Amino acid sequence: MRRTREEVDATLQVAKLNPAELLPAVHCLGFSPEASPAAAGDFYLLELDPALCQELEAGRSMVIRGDRDEQAVLCSKDKTYDLKVAGTSNMLLLIPECKTPDQLKKEETHCNIFHSEIFGFSNNYWELRRCRPRLKKLKRLLMENTYEGPDSQKEKDSSCSKYTTEDLLDQIQASEEEIMAQLQVLNACEIGGYWRILEFDYEMKLLNHITQLVDSESWSFTKVPLNVCLQELGPLEPEDMIEHCLNCYGRRYTEEGEIYFELSADKICRATAQMLLQNAVKFNLAEFQEVWQQSVPEGMVARLDQLQGLALVDRQSRPEIIFLLKVDDLPEDTQERFNSLFSLREKWTGEDIAPYIQDLCGEKQTIGALLTKYSRSSMQNGVKVYNSRRPIS
Repeated sequence: MRRTREEVDATLQVAKLNPAELLPAVHCLGFSPEASPAAAGDFYLLELDPALCQELEAGRSMVIRGDRDEQAVLCSKDKTYDLKVAGTSNMLLLIPECKTPDQLKKEETHCNIFHSEIFGFSNNYWELRRCRPRLKKLKRLLMENTYEGPDSQKEKDSSCSKYTTEDLLDQIQASEEEIMAQLQVLNACEIGGYWRILEFDYEMKLLNHITQLVDSESWSFTKVPLNVCLQELGPLEPEDMIEHCLNCYGRRYTEEGEIYFELSADKICRATAQMLLQNAVKFNLAEFQEVWQQSVPEGMVARLDQLQGLALVDRQSRPEIIFLLKVDDLPEDTQERFNSLFSLREKWTGEDIAPYIQDLCGEKQTIGALLTKYSRSSMQNGVKVYNSRRPIS
């Protein structure tokens, strides 16, 4: 049954509403008598912020990612969002071609009555919240079958797991840009169409070839010619692996039409330290620093600040010791990360713990805010230290 203007005016009078304070146009809502409306569960409502809405309106796609045992996330091309159901006490009505007040104002309608049919209703919707990409799984997958060189026995085994870009996009809960950026962080490379991480010993073998060549040719580490490296080292290792190693440990630039690399002393010193520490449970700090400095290429200076997020120094032990503690090996969940750190050491200084929680900071979040939420602070010998807010078993 359709309402007339007189019925609408009578309803306003009963409700004691002044028509002069309202828009002249009226929406009369009703369910279709021929068919029942779509109920909750037949469709899902998704709440989008303006930026995401613009992406969809521009024709860009989004994808929901997550295995059955994972919390679903929604990914745009460059961002990741938690996808959770939010309930509302107000019933949400779906009305096709419903005009908003702003649209009605623009149309300059005069006392019009619009009869709109309700298509469906819902009491909940999907809520999006920007979150950190879940990238731990990426390294875990690639570490299943690391690359040890073209002559490795593993390369002859067709059953070893390998992953293409499409495979990673299908399994990793992160946007495409975030995944590709993390592949660079992991020093991964495409070999035969599959993404691979080099076995660390093989990577160090390649780096050693390069640094020895630099030394024998008396080159500056700031100007290592690509073509000569490929010519000299090509008979020893595949040229694409030599170039990949140069990309991992140096900055590419062009000068007078020739490609050169400026090798990073910090990256080379850090990799050398990892090589020394990976086979030792604990290392006397003074002895380690001496061996470390002797192991890096001549002219490079090994410093402890190069090892942030890779190794931890225990200043309380006598003698002082250092041991491998890689941030990559810690839990991805924030609370689990803090539990792991506080089970390893009861009290942390801000300087020591910062490299191990920096990657947990979300958008507009600081290390200080994380520490305030997940730890308690106190003073110890004039130094602020942090310990767990909850008992650690």
